[in-house]
Amino acid sequence: MTDSPLEKHRPETRPAVKDAEAAGVSVRASDADRDRVADILREALAEGRLDAEEHSERIDAVYRAKTLGELEPVVRDLPAGRSTEQAAPASAEYRAEAPVGGTGAKDNLVAIFSGSTRKGRFRVPAKINAFACFGGIEIDLTDAVFEQQHLQINATAIFGGIEIRVPENVTLRQKGAGIFGGFDIHTAESGDPNAPVVLVEGAAVFGGVEAKPKRGKRIRDLRDRMRKEL
Repeated sequence: MTDSPLEKHRPETRPAVKDAEAAGVSVRASDADRDRVADILREALAEGRLDAEEHSERIDAVYRAKTLGELEPVVRDLPAGRSTEQAAPASAEYRAEAPVGGTGAKDNLVAIFSGSTRKGRFRVPAKINAFACFGGIEIDLTDAVFEQQHLQINATAIFGGIEIRVPENVTLRQKGAGIFGGFDIHTAESGDPNAPVVLVEGAAVFGGVEAKPKRGKRIRDLRDRMRKEL
């Protein structure tokens, strides 16, 4: 029997391509890869593409994912979703921006039907991810040690609350929205150009995110105390 014209022109399956695709999806996901997907989900929630329940389910899947292949389906149906082939450059960029020393590039705080607190004397990372669902998170930076100038706090509250306190002489900025909830950031610009800059972004859905300076707590006092301890 002769081959049909369709069979003659059908492209051959290339094992090398299949092997490459399999290798790509089995690559271990980095923290930067998970953060990138979480940012896409956060934007989709703010735009109304996902409801609160869908967002919660997908965020849980993101932070349980071990490989790039497990991350890709989470954002496959979203316009901002990227393929797994694009994940590696994001990881490299994140590693290049990560500060040397301290507690690492980021902290993750998750409160689901529970509470989570970050306070006291600790080294501030470059990024803090906070996710509260039917729970509460407290982030108190008034006694923390800032080793770099910029801190990004990704705060998402769904039927929950996130409370953030900063020293009164830092710059506090916001980029977020409340969806049937409150996203209340008491923005302030420090007169010191070298003062830490704290950016709070995210969304509050039937919940609340609040950030404000704490009177009487200043970075200068902490720096003087550090010199005396050293």
